[in-house]
Amino acid sequence: MRNTGAEDPSSIDEDHIHVVAAIVWHSQYDNRFLIAQRQQGKHLEYYWELPGGKLEAGESPWQALRRELAEEINVEVVSGNPYMRVYHRYPERNILLDTWSVDEYQGEVRAREQQPLAWIDIEDIEQYRFPPADVPILEAIKRNATA
Repeated sequence: MRNTGAEDPSSIDEDHIHVVAAIVWHSQYDNRFLIAQRQQGKHLEYYWELPGGKLEAGESPWQALRRELAEEINVEVVSGNPYMRVYHRYPERNILLDTWSVDEYQGEVRAREQQPLAWIDIEDIEQYRFPPADVPILEAIKRNATA
């Protein structure tokens, strides 16, 4: 797994929020993955993001990923692999974003929290506004698609 901004664990603030996010690849279309729009009233409202959320106490990133995707988009993750970790400092909070590539899941993707969802092509990433912490991940997705 690639690390960005978090190579030295001693440089990460202890007060960070550990978040998991998934690159959920479409089962029938190459180069398409799922994004969700953050809701009004949340930090970075109306930005698009990779689905996921905060780890709960005692949870591993894999457990949190499976729970969050079941809660948010109605799928059971069958297989996934660590993709990239990003540590980002926002003015109001610090996060460690633990990203996973999910290529196999069961269930029909649907918004369980009334959030807008979209399957986007890698080539269309620039058409959406993403949180700064997501940018290095999206850049890596684009680089890997052209490699």
